[in-house]
Amino acid sequence: MQLDEFRPKQQLVTEAHDVQRARHPAIDAHTHLGRWLTGWVNRPGTWMVDDPAALLDQMAAHNVHGFVNLDGRWGEELRANLDRFDVAYPGRFATFAHVDWSRLGGEGTHTQVASSLAAQLRDSVAAGAAGVKVWKDLGLEVRDARSSLVLPDDPRLAEVWATAGELGVPIWWHVADPVAFFQPVDGRNENVEVLLARPDWAFGRKGLPAFERLVDALEAVVSAHPETTFVAVHGGCYAENLGWVDRMLSTYPNLSIDIAARLAQLGRQPRATRALILRHPSRVIFGTDEIPHVGSDYPTYFRFLETADESFPHDDDSHPSLGRWMIHGLDLPDEALRQVYAENVLRLLPRLELPS
Repeated sequence: MQLDEFRPKQQLVTEAHDVQRARHPAIDAHTHLGRWLTGWVNRPGTWMVDDPAALLDQMAAHNVHGFVNLDGRWGEELRANLDRFDVAYPGRFATFAHVDWSRLGGEGTHTQVASSLAAQLRDSVAAGAAGVKVWKDLGLEVRDARSSLVLPDDPRLAEVWATAGELGVPIWWHVADPVAFFQPVDGRNENVEVLLARPDWAFGRKGLPAFERLVDALEAVVSAHPETTFVAVHGGCYAENLGWVDRMLSTYPNLSIDIAARLAQLGRQPRATRALILRHPSRVIFGTDEIPHVGSDYPTYFRFLETADESFPHDDDSHPSLGRWMIHGLDLPDEALRQVYAENVLRLLPRLELPS
C-alpha cells in the first residue's frame, strides 16, 4: 500500500453539527478574488470570481457579507480590481495592493530604491487600496540587484512599513508557511504528503532562511513600526506555537492575526486556541483563504468556531492533507464570535460595512 492510499475511516461516534450559516454576520478577511492566483486553478489571466454580484448572493446564504480581496497588485491591475469590486459594490469589498518588490533588483542607491517602493505604495493608496498584502516571496524569493535574497527586516524596506502607518492602511502579512515546510521532507515530516505533491513548497533548502529567521524578522518589523498596523495571517504565521503568538499579541498592540488556512493547526489544540482568542478577542480575525472562493470551507470554519464538536476533519480529503489528524470545536461565546467574525476587521477597514 502506498502512503497516499492509506486513508483510514474514523469509527469514533461523536456529536456532529452541520453549521451552514455563521451565527453572527461575518466578513471574510482573507480572500483571493482577482487574477493574481488564477494560474493555481489552471485559469491564468481570468478572474477568480466570474460574477461578483452572484458571489455576494451566494455567500450571504452563509451569513458572510464582506470580503478583503488580497489580489490588487499595483498600477492598472489594482485599478481593475478596485473597479470590479470596491467601486461597483461599496461597503462589501476592500481590495489590498501589493508592493512591486522587483524594484529592489533595479538600478539606484538604497535610498532611491526605498523611496521608489514607498512612492508606489502612496500611489496605490491614492488609487483606492484599503491595505497592503505582503506575501512569503519577500524573504524566500525576492532578490536585489546583487542577486542577494531580501529578508523582511532589510533596512531598505523600513520606509515602506513607515509609509503604511503614515497613510493609515494595515498590512496583512504572510511571512512563512507551516514549520514542517522548512524541515527535511522525510518520514518525520508531519506534512510529507503535501510536500511530496508540491515540492515547490519545501523550503528546507540550502540558501533559504530558516523558519525562525523569518518570524524573527516579522517581529523586528512590527516592533520597529508601532504606528503601523500589522495582521500576521495564518494564525500569526506560527500556529504551531501559540505561546509565541500570545507573546506577540501581548507585546505589540499594533499586531493582530487571522485564522485563515490554519484550522489543521489551531483545531488540534482547541483549549490553547480558545484561551488565546479569549485573551485577545479584539485581535483575532476571521478569514478562510479558500481558492477558488466558493464557500465550501465555511461550514467547517463555523463548526470549529461555534460548536464543541470533537474529532472532525479539517478538510474534505480530496487532496494531500495538511495534517493526518482531526480537529475539535472551540465553542466560543457570542461576544467573542461577533468580534472575530466582523467587529475586529471593521475597526481596521472602515470602508467595509455589514448590511443593515
